[in-house]
Amino acid sequence: MALLSLKEIRQSFGGPTLLDGIDLRIEPGERIGLIGRNGSGKSTLMKIIRGDLVPDAGEISRQQGLTITALGQEVPSTLTGSVGDFLRQAAVSAGASVQWEIEELVEKQTSSLRLHPQDVAQSLSAGSKRRLLLAAALIVTPDVLLLDEPTNHLDINAIGRLEEQLLRYRGSVLFVTHDRHFLSHLATRIVDLDRGELRSYSCDYATYLTRKESALEAERSERAQFDKKLAKEESWIRRGVQGRRARNMGRVRALEEMREQRSERRERTDKVKARVHDGVASGRLVVKAEGIKKGYGGVQVISDFGTTIMRGDRVGLIGPNGAGKTTLIKILLGELQPDEGTVRLGTNLQIAHFDQLHGELDPQLSVMENVGEGSDMITVNGESRHVIGYLGDFLFTPEQVRSSIAKLSGGEKNRLQLARILARPCNMLVLDEPTNDLDMETLEILEDLLFKFDGTILLVSHDRAFLNNVVTSTIVFDDHGTIKEFDGGYDDWLRQTQASGSQPKSDGSRKKKDKPKKERARRLTFKEKAELNELPEKIESLEKRKESLLERMASPEFYRQEGDVISQANKDLEFLSSELEQAVDRWAELEEIEDQTN
Repeated sequence: MALLSLKEIRQSFGGPTLLDGIDLRIEPGERIGLIGRNGSGKSTLMKIIRGDLVPDAGEISRQQGLTITALGQEVPSTLTGSVGDFLRQAAVSAGASVQWEIEELVEKQTSSLRLHPQDVAQSLSAGSKRRLLLAAALIVTPDVLLLDEPTNHLDINAIGRLEEQLLRYRGSVLFVTHDRHFLSHLATRIVDLDRGELRSYSCDYATYLTRKESALEAERSERAQFDKKLAKEESWIRRGVQGRRARNMGRVRALEEMREQRSERRERTDKVKARVHDGVASGRLVVKAEGIKKGYGGVQVISDFGTTIMRGDRVGLIGPNGAGKTTLIKILLGELQPDEGTVRLGTNLQIAHFDQLHGELDPQLSVMENVGEGSDMITVNGESRHVIGYLGDFLFTPEQVRSSIAKLSGGEKNRLQLARILARPCNMLVLDEPTNDLDMETLEILEDLLFKFDGTILLVSHDRAFLNNVVTSTIVFDDHGTIKEFDGGYDDWLRQTQASGSQPKSDGSRKKKDKPKKERARRLTFKEKAELNELPEKIESLEKRKESLLERMASPEFYRQEGDVISQANKDLEFLSSELEQAVDRWAELEEIEDQTN
């Protein structure tokens, strides 16, 4: 029996209908991933489920005594008292009354989410405040837990622990996330909110993507046939209805119905149309750092670190919040002097920053003024464009363009910051958590944009899938202040640390494996099953990248470039070939294990 049922729910706020007669059932023990573009109505649906918003129409049925707890997307600006007191109050509000029980609940949550009861709640970082709010939501297990972007502001370590906790959670979970890795590991069902309609997919994320594309293709085909028939009928009506005979009047009425159907159709909104405004090529050497040391207040943040970054490198930085990632970036860019060591910057650097706190945006200016800087026209890739038209490529309406940025959501501010950065020539992108609050479709477009970028990238991110798809090397900060550099992305780092016999500390979701019993066949772990599902897509991506590179290298013009460019292309080809071979071997290995246990 369903814990909660929604039937024919409708909700509108004056614009396009957000929820257009949707149905949803939440069953016991389900973990439902809610997917949809920014502004599609996901948060509105969560508010209706929680009871904070009464819908315009529809029925809501809840089991008697049903408890629902929610973790919102925004972190409150004011949190009072200590961490322990905050959680004790949450426990009492949730119905706990016995002191020993309250203390036991507080101890369980602070231990699980790495919180210190004596810390002052107001002084916590954004990530720690997020963990505190999550602990408060979980302190007495509700029947239904609603999570809106739960991984925002959390580092990879914390995200891994959250995954573990939710996998053990006995209640039902409905969550919104842009983190594809998180979604792939947790969701037992996916519901897709698209143009006011809600569709359910009882499958994992990888399968959902295939089914969703098939559904969109079927919709495109059906609509094309409808439009063709409508055009034929419109042509007929223009030729006149002979004598308005009864048999033709039926055709006229059918045409009127078709016109009404066409007017009510909701088209999918455009995708972001972004391009990097490539600047002049930088020198071959971008940054060379040796023996870097930096500390604050007697605490060593960076100790004896060195690296060499060449033109075209895509470097990811991974580590706990507060480990020193931003400090290292500032040192590498010459914005901060190290206590010891040397940093040499290359020539012709044109650096563009993406700041997760949106520090590059002026809150006193409108959306248009933040990009145009006093002018109605901007030049992008040699083409003069009106600012309103350019911002339209990033899905901003003319009304939004003229309004204050204070009215924008977090995802919209991220899109605006991208628009501002990409309007100017650059050969080095420094991106600090660019994926927060972006929907998955925009994320994939950003990935494709970065893949086509010829310059150098420094990327701070806790999004594991994004790191895998973008970076070619990774600088990892561990819990003990040690910094090491690895080839490849997040998964490559995990493989290298496992091969060396050490368990990485930056992913709490990965546990040391027990030896299988001799009498039992080897079975895939949950992680390996997820990896097996993801490998075909990764192999296809590597094949496409390799094919594209080979196509470039086959051109006669390719060998008229500088020797450094040709040499780098050969290295890239060697790297892609090696990665492809490893991915295929891994896929075959996991497939064999899967076949043996079926």
